[in-house]
Amino acid sequence: MESSVVTRIPAERARRSARAVAISALGPLTSAAGVAWAFVQPDRVTLLHPRGQGFWWLAIEPPLLLIAAGVAFWLVVARPLVADLEEP
Repeated sequence: MESSVVTRIPAERARRSARAVAISALGPLTSAAGVAWAFVQPDRVTLLHPRGQGFWWLAIEPPLLLIAAGVAFWLVVARPLVADLEEP
């Protein structure tokens, strides 16, 4: 296929190591655990029934913090670390 848009990926960069896959999966799995926790124990998320609570009581809930920690880990730690692991 001849095209200036389509390029071939070198075989050595096409496959990711098991270590890189495991590290990149930690953040999304942690966030998914927070979402599952919020569904299993909806009373933990007081955004659903505020009853006169203040902002910090509503924003700082364990399932929400777990979701935020997973996203932060994926953005700040996992992506640069996987990029370093994939360098030759």
